[in-house]
Amino acid sequence: MFTELDQQAVNALRFLSVDMIEKANSGHPGLPLGAAPMAYTLWTKHLRINPRDSKWLNRDRFVLSAGHGSALLYSLLHVSDFDVTIDDFKHFRQLDSRTPGHPEFGETDGVEATTGPLGQGLGMAVGMAMAEKHLSAVYNRDDFNVIDHYTYTLVGDGDLMEGISHEAASLAGHLKLGKLITLYDSNDISLDGPADLSLSDNAQKRFEAYGWQYLRVEDGTDLAAINAAIETAKATTDQPTLIEIKTVIGYGSPQSGTNKVHGNPLGAENVAALREKLDWSYEPFEVPTNIYDHFKDEIVTRGQDEEAKWQTTFDAYQTAYPELAQQLLDGFANKPLADWHQDLPTYQVGDKEASRSTGQKVIEAIAKNNVNFWGGSADLFASNKTNVPSAKAFEADAPAERNIYFGVREFGQAAAVNGIALHGGVRAFGSTFFIFSDYLRNAVRLSAIQKLPVTFVFTHDSIAVGEDGPTHEPIEQLMAWRALPNLNVIRPADANEVIAGWDIALQATQTPTVLVLSRQDLPILPGTDSLAAQGVAKGGYILSDFADGQDRDGILLATGSEVQLALAAQKQLADDGVNVRVVSLPSFELFQAQSDAYKNDVLPRDIAKRVAVEMGATLGWERFVGLDGKIIGLDHFGASGDGDAVMTKFGFTAETVVDTFKSL
Repeated sequence: MFTELDQQAVNALRFLSVDMIEKANSGHPGLPLGAAPMAYTLWTKHLRINPRDSKWLNRDRFVLSAGHGSALLYSLLHVSDFDVTIDDFKHFRQLDSRTPGHPEFGETDGVEATTGPLGQGLGMAVGMAMAEKHLSAVYNRDDFNVIDHYTYTLVGDGDLMEGISHEAASLAGHLKLGKLITLYDSNDISLDGPADLSLSDNAQKRFEAYGWQYLRVEDGTDLAAINAAIETAKATTDQPTLIEIKTVIGYGSPQSGTNKVHGNPLGAENVAALREKLDWSYEPFEVPTNIYDHFKDEIVTRGQDEEAKWQTTFDAYQTAYPELAQQLLDGFANKPLADWHQDLPTYQVGDKEASRSTGQKVIEAIAKNNVNFWGGSADLFASNKTNVPSAKAFEADAPAERNIYFGVREFGQAAAVNGIALHGGVRAFGSTFFIFSDYLRNAVRLSAIQKLPVTFVFTHDSIAVGEDGPTHEPIEQLMAWRALPNLNVIRPADANEVIAGWDIALQATQTPTVLVLSRQDLPILPGTDSLAAQGVAKGGYILSDFADGQDRDGILLATGSEVQLALAAQKQLADDGVNVRVVSLPSFELFQAQSDAYKNDVLPRDIAKRVAVEMGATLGWERFVGLDGKIIGLDHFGASGDGDAVMTKFGFTAETVVDTFKSL
């Protein structure tokens, strides 16, 4: 089945990778040299992709979780006729290159996910497989398998050491994601040296315990054995599969089998020895025409044929099920979700509701009107209130349902949500307690880097959590999330601001959103029924203005549950003849994005007396209160006790706001 031409094609991938690393004098040659045979076999014999239509919605997905091996992925993309050129290779790892040091989604044609932080590629692949399983259950009909594809990922020892790999693999086994196939480049070497310095896991026992099928290929250069293993994996529909393929890192080079070849260019002398060892006589970046033709026949032609067959099926599907077909296309086009406000209650002054409870009503309304909306929680549905009440659990035998029980796997949850979004076809969200958002921070960072419009709902947002104590009371989290680029962090003050926050999240196309919601009831504030929709969209707004005809004495700023304190303080100050404005500032990022004229209208430069109130770290508020203002916040941990008592103990009262303002 495999010929000398196949071996030459494998070597072409190896040397294209080595050549770009040498040209850049930077990169990781070890993985491309060792893993080229498995990647070649997968891409030429199994992967259903169409480089001429790289966004074909029913394509197989391939995620290089071991993203440091990016040179191999770029080589595969180039010979497969994606928009990746030899000139791109010559700018590998250079500024503004289309071949960056680690694969970046949206920067390079054919790259399905941004990878490099080890383990997250596997987590995102799990999310892609979840999306495929869910969408196929929702949309496929007899004789119309419009969603029917595999998700493949290539991982290394480092990926499987990372904690997220345990979370992701456990979830995948539980959900019986039979169309998830993982190729394990098992070379027993990590960056610091032999892997047995830190790793003695039995991969077979580990993954079988998760509910995976485990296969093993003893010789990572045996194309036929690799192919047979992938065939076996594809034939198993009720288990994800791990194929452990024993390889030699840096195969063929004088430093093969050592960590020296992991993350450093080989150097001219070693490259020359490699060329002699593998009998490769071509110049750097040179690939014979017959090898290009071979890749075209194996990948491009096959991919075009596969998409053409699928298109014929989909055309008939559109005729038979026009509404379903349009919903599916709209989902992949990431169109704004249909209006859901009609199914929400209205909120007036005198009402009270925890913002997490409002959030659940919003989620139910969105889901009722949009079949392509789903999400889950890290074993906290009862507390986060993020489940869709009218839906059931998304499970192995109920894949059409929309409540994802992620279990206590915060990091794995966020990576899976990213993978769901990367797959396309749905709008996805995840949730947990705000204090535990630190567990998943790096995955949300990848949400922002990849410009994914996903939503994360973090509840129990402050020391008002109370009796659970300082381990469960967020302090530094708000400012830490605000420091992350391309992320909208929204902390609503009441139900009307919650609705506005969800509006922003659902309209986003390239920015993830974090909604920070309360455990305790919040009163509906005067004016939010008419001001919140536009005001939250701008990040901050005048909720209660200066009294007319008096000197303007200062400004009170607050977010979330503390806005009510600012309003109460405004009344007390007015009784003492002090005239202040109250500004609700639910999103620093959205406010900073407004025009200077708008920001100056809300926070006039000539009014220096300002007090900010927020139950969290004070760092960062200086930009809004200035050198002459004061901040009522927390730069220490909380305490265990009744929530109201804890808030009072730490000065979160209207009286404290009044006294602080008067002290200016």
